[in-house]
Amino acid sequence: MKDADYFSRIEPLKEQLYRVAYLYLGSESAAVDAVDEAVYRGYLKRRSLRREAYFSTWLTRILINVCLDELRRRQRETPVETLPERAETPYDALPLLEALERLPEDLRSVIALRYFGGFTLAETAQALGLPEGTVSSRQRRALQLLKLHLTDDEEVSP
Repeated sequence: MKDADYFSRIEPLKEQLYRVAYLYLGSESAAVDAVDEAVYRGYLKRRSLRREAYFSTWLTRILINVCLDELRRRQRETPVETLPERAETPYDALPLLEALERLPEDLRSVIALRYFGGFTLAETAQALGLPEGTVSSRQRRALQLLKLHLTDDEEVSP
């Protein structure tokens, strides 16, 4: 894949990639950094892409790996009390974001790609390297857990 082809295919995907990264990392700056890193890693490995038809799922898989690397790095750090990165927005206050963070990683990945990344079931399966049936059952399970978390939150809150 030529440099110009690579970068022309990146532009339409940036918003989708950002949404996925934001769901994983929970902050705007971390999501932007993750997308930049994924684009860079993809550029370095662009010749390893076997089928150009799978470009978006290939790049999303790279992004997921970047996000997981960042989450592992965060776990190794000693927590320090700091000021919040930015003011809380109404979206951040939604119980949905908190419920999503409670999901196990394998279920959150499916929800991130299907509902925030706009991927089809087949594209999600390919991006995660899983059979479609597994993705479908994880999606059902994640939605059940989200419903449970959101119902519990509503009962507790006045």
